[in-house]
Amino acid sequence: MGFKGLEEIEVWKRGCRMVVELYKLTGKEAFEKDWGLRDQIRRSAVAIPSNIAEGYERDSDAEFNRFAMIAKGSCGELRTQLYIAQAIGYLQKKTATRLIDECREIASMITGLSHHLKKPKKIGQTGKAASSDT
Repeated sequence: MGFKGLEEIEVWKRGCRMVVELYKLTGKEAFEKDWGLRDQIRRSAVAIPSNIAEGYERDSDAEFNRFAMIAKGSCGELRTQLYIAQAIGYLQKKTATRLIDECREIASMITGLSHHLKKPKKIGQTGKAASSDT
C-alpha cells in the first residue's frame, strides 16, 4: 500500500471527520434523553476509523484486511441507526441522507482497500512503506 503512516489513509481520515460530526449532532437536544441510540451511533461511528487503525498497526495485510472488513460492517450498522434516527425525528431527512451517503462512500473505499490488500505482493513488498530502522 505504501503508507508512511496511518494519517495518510484517506478512508481513516474521512471516518474520523464523520465521528466528530456525529458526536456534535448526537449531543443536541433530540438525542438528549435517548442515550441508547445516541451511544450506539457514536460507538458504530468510532468503530470505523478505529478498526482501520488497529488493522493497519497489525503489520500484516491479512490482519489489515480483516479489521477493514469489521470497519465496513460498522458502516452498515451506522447506516441502520441513522435511518432509525431519521424515522423517529431525531435527524432531518437531508442530514440523515448526507450521512448515509457518506457511510456508503466510506464502505466503498474500504472495499477498494480490501481488494488492494488481497492482491499478491512481490517478494519483500508489504502494505506499509519499508522502515529505515534496522
